[in-house]
Amino acid sequence: MSAKKTQAKTEKQPRAAKRAHPEPAARPEQPVQPEQAAQPEQAAEAEQTPPQAAAAAEEPRGARTLTGRVVSNKMQKTIAVEIERLVRHPTYGKYIRRTTRLLAHDENGASGEGDLVIITPCRPLSRRKSWRLLEVVQKAAAR
Repeated sequence: MSAKKTQAKTEKQPRAAKRAHPEPAARPEQPVQPEQAAQPEQAAEAEQTPPQAAAAAEEPRGARTLTGRVVSNKMQKTIAVEIERLVRHPTYGKYIRRTTRLLAHDENGASGEGDLVIITPCRPLSRRKSWRLLEVVQKAAAR
C-alpha cells in the first residue's frame, strides 16, 4: 500500500452523528379550573365498584387471548390446548393450516378434552407452561 492509503486508514474521521430527535416543545402549564378541583370527590365514588367490575379489573382491557381446542387434560391442573391458524404460502398463495400446542394452567379442572377454551398469557408456572385458562367457551359433546 502507498503511504497515503495507510495514513488515510489510520486517521479515521468520526462518522456523522445520527439524526437527533428534536426536543419536544415545552407545554405551558394550564391553570386549574374549579371543575377539576372537585375531581377528588368523584374519584372516591369511582373507587367503590361492584364485584363484577373488580373481576374485570383483574384482566387488563384488550389483554391478549387465544382460542383453541383442549387435546389433553391428563395432567394435574394442566391442559394442552391446540391453536389452529391459517398461513398463506409465500409462493403459491394457498392457505395452509398450522397448529401450535400450548400448555395452560387449569386450577379447578373445569375443562375436558374437546372443549373450546380461551387462554391468556401469565408468568411462567413451569418450564413449558406460561398460559392460563380464562374461560370455557363451549363444552365438548358427551360421548
